[in-house]
Amino acid sequence: MRASSRALVALLALALCVAAEAFYLPGVAPQDYARDDIVYMKVNKLSSTRTQLPFEYYSLPYCRPHKVAHSVENLGEVLRGDRIENSLYSFEMRLDQQCKVVCKIDSLTASQAGDFAAKIEDEYRVMMILDNLPVAMVRMLQNEDGEQLKTYERGFPVGFKAKIDADGAWVPPDVAGGDAKAFINNHVRFAVLYHKDENTDSARIVGFEAEPFSVKHTYEKPWNPEKPILETCNAHRMTYVSYDQPPQEAREGEEVIFTYDVLFKASDIRWASRWDTYLLMTDAQIHWFSIVNSMMIVLFLSGMVALIMLRTLRRDITKYNELETAEEAAEESGWKLVHGDVFRPPRDFDLLSALVGTGAQVACMFAVTLVFALLGFLSPANRGALMTAMVSLFIAAGYVGGYVSGTLYRTFKGTNWVKNAFVTGTLYPGIIFVIFCVLNTLIWHEKSSGAVPFGTFFLLVFLWFGVSVPLVYAGAYHALRSSTGDAPNPTRTNKIPRQVPKQAWYMSDFVQVLVGGVLPFGAIFIELFFIMTSVWLQRFYYVFGFLALVLFILLVTCGEMAIVLCYFQLCNEDYEWWWRSFLTAGSSGLYLFGYSIMYFFTQLDIIGFVPTLIYFTYMFVFATLFFVITGTIGFYSCYWFVWTIYAAIKVD
Repeated sequence: MRASSRALVALLALALCVAAEAFYLPGVAPQDYARDDIVYMKVNKLSSTRTQLPFEYYSLPYCRPHKVAHSVENLGEVLRGDRIENSLYSFEMRLDQQCKVVCKIDSLTASQAGDFAAKIEDEYRVMMILDNLPVAMVRMLQNEDGEQLKTYERGFPVGFKAKIDADGAWVPPDVAGGDAKAFINNHVRFAVLYHKDENTDSARIVGFEAEPFSVKHTYEKPWNPEKPILETCNAHRMTYVSYDQPPQEAREGEEVIFTYDVLFKASDIRWASRWDTYLLMTDAQIHWFSIVNSMMIVLFLSGMVALIMLRTLRRDITKYNELETAEEAAEESGWKLVHGDVFRPPRDFDLLSALVGTGAQVACMFAVTLVFALLGFLSPANRGALMTAMVSLFIAAGYVGGYVSGTLYRTFKGTNWVKNAFVTGTLYPGIIFVIFCVLNTLIWHEKSSGAVPFGTFFLLVFLWFGVSVPLVYAGAYHALRSSTGDAPNPTRTNKIPRQVPKQAWYMSDFVQVLVGGVLPFGAIFIELFFIMTSVWLQRFYYVFGFLALVLFILLVTCGEMAIVLCYFQLCNEDYEWWWRSFLTAGSSGLYLFGYSIMYFFTQLDIIGFVPTLIYFTYMFVFATLFFVITGTIGFYSCYWFVWTIYAAIKVD
């Protein structure tokens, strides 16, 4: 047991310290292919960072098989709008193919041409999958040392907008203006990287790259569907697709021929490292700057807390405990004066209990998810695993939420634990559910594949009321039967509340709440940029080691900030600290939402009412999640602090 424990600790330390090379467990088992084995390519979806609305691949008139078969999808894939389907694209392992014809559209209808033009205008990209690897375009970047690094850009464009002048030269759309036309990328040159086994003749696919072209194909007439002979792309005549050929315009009545090339390239990349190019991190220094910036904030706050705890509090406690006469006791001042009211239950304590329980539930979900991510189980190779894990763990953590909420409710001497458990299990999830229903209706109206099917919709409702809510009740019942909430407070509460003296403007609830959220947000805002970029610009985020360090710093910052402000509040004879401690740390969620507004106008190019509403709604949900987590951390930090200092003094 001791050896295994040491191994686990070492593994966690490695995952935290070596963030850029996080421990990776593939999402699928390796597949060996012999020479000439048929490899089938699947199609995923059409996606755009401008609209944030995914569409099925066959929503455009691409070449369809006779029977479209859907691959098995997990809950995360469905919620993300992924629809993985079969296609007419197939390769023979290690056999290069040129000018393969997929199909021919005799004449684009006005509707089909309009669909292509709209998708091109909105910068949609085609997502395909080969052996669980997403198709990508190669982009060369330069690092800090001047070295060229190979990176991947997911998918390839549906087409492009441009103008061709009389000399055949390309005019970019920003110059062409309203004269720019939409052209379809109807030819794709695929490059399949493979790693050959040294002992056998089998190979494994380690890369899937694409280079799109637009070409107006011509052919020898009449058209032979079995063996068409193209004039613009013919391997026997040594004629290949290039950028100099006339492009294929997306226009009504146009004849469109879809073709592709496939080139197999031997690679030194091993199968276990094939995702490294997708996950390549070129900005490690910025991440380390984020960590250093956050550590400076923690050191500053830790110094303040140490000063309060080691000097000021020790002096106060010594002075209070040395009071011997009634006259001396009557002249006492500071935080001891409110000892008879500091543990008085706050107003709306049932709501506070529910919010703290929800915060504990969400925090438990994120903590366990992060542990799984650090261990590599939630890698991008395992599609939809992250979303599935978060939903499943949130439901399972309902027991934790119910127990925390029930324990706090008993501490406040609440009597209706059934109602408290119901509010805990339905308040925040109910808000999210209403938002989800409204957005899903709008997404369904846009005919996007991001709309959740009715079957999945009812499954979520069942998981909520059939699993999560009963677990909340189970946790609350356990809290009712346990003796955790029966521990007496260090001081007795007076029957008549003490009047809170008038506070200075800078000690008001509004100012203190706003001030309390600044430093916790400052500890994470740099890393938050990378998270939002991965979510809204469709990039992979896999530096969970950095994320774990930042979240640990956030936890410490929230706790220390809440303790400092709580101490100042008590010193000013204001004993109403319950709600303020929660809101002080939780106000960082307000700054997060404000940051999302700035990010929208500076980093994104989202167009349309529905995509804009989706963005701000999702960011609101994320901000509220952040609010309840940080609020819970701040609340329990202050609870521990208040309990500790009042247990250390003698009170008559």
